[in-house]
Amino acid sequence: MKKCIQALGLATMIALSAPLAAQNKINLSIATGGTGGVYYPMGGGMAAELSKHVPGMEATAEVTGGSVDNLKLIDSGKPYIGLAMADAGQDAYRGEGKFVGHKVPLRTLMVLYPNRMHVVSVEGRGVNKIADLKGKHVSTGSPGSATEVMAFRVIEAAGLDKDKDMKRERLGVAESVNAMKDGKIDAFFWVGGLPTAGVTDLANTPGTKIKMIDHADLVPAMNKKYGNLYVEDTIPKSTYRGMDVDNKQATVMNILVANANMDDQTAYNIVKTIFERRQDLINVHKEAANFKLENQKASATPIPYHPGAAKYFAEHGVKLN
Repeated sequence: MKKCIQALGLATMIALSAPLAAQNKINLSIATGGTGGVYYPMGGGMAAELSKHVPGMEATAEVTGGSVDNLKLIDSGKPYIGLAMADAGQDAYRGEGKFVGHKVPLRTLMVLYPNRMHVVSVEGRGVNKIADLKGKHVSTGSPGSATEVMAFRVIEAAGLDKDKDMKRERLGVAESVNAMKDGKIDAFFWVGGLPTAGVTDLANTPGTKIKMIDHADLVPAMNKKYGNLYVEDTIPKSTYRGMDVDNKQATVMNILVANANMDDQTAYNIVKTIFERRQDLINVHKEAANFKLENQKASATPIPYHPGAAKYFAEHGVKLN
């Protein structure tokens, strides 16, 4: 009889622990971007590290249209984290721009790396400055991307009309590069880390000489209208083959964001793992070298930090305010 009771007790314990184990299982999707940019390989690296080092977590990276799509996926309430540009994130958090009338309940997990605006052309297309885009075939980025958000702001600051002054396409970086090679467009906008694989591909194409168009002088006008999100920056001439001089351009920070309803422990574990496995992520893409504790500050992101992330940073002496 005693053995039967013990067996029954053990069975009960197993039955009770099974739902608990199921609850501890986390299937997390990381919303990234197109395959020709930096978000996708970086998100893939994050997914691999989180799956390997966070108990019970199975993370996968998803190809998306970019920041805007990522923010909408987070808004779905499903278990997503996403890479996003700070300007698109601000629009979503405030319910402005492409999110007008609906605020997304976002929280920052961490500031990632600087995203540099590339305005790219090639020799022979007659594009030497932003004003030369008038009358040209231009790709301003895919519809679900923050490239499109920032491209429109650069064009606006230059005194051009995105709809009237150019023949506009809405292509991701890989598609833009192919369209450039085929002579279908004269220039394209792309916001990404250095180097971006698609731009490297174009620069290395035989018989092609890349032209990176300066536009850093437009940053003050952009910040005056949209807040201090942008900085005047430089893409060094050593970044892409064929560059004769450094490219003076506008930069915005990338952030990793989650829904405000993510539990504190999960947010803590994500941030902890990314920082602890930083070297492995640098091996995936060198922009991960910019994942730094000193970059974590309230002024670096327009979206409040998640309490779980804030706990990790506090443990490492980082004051977010």
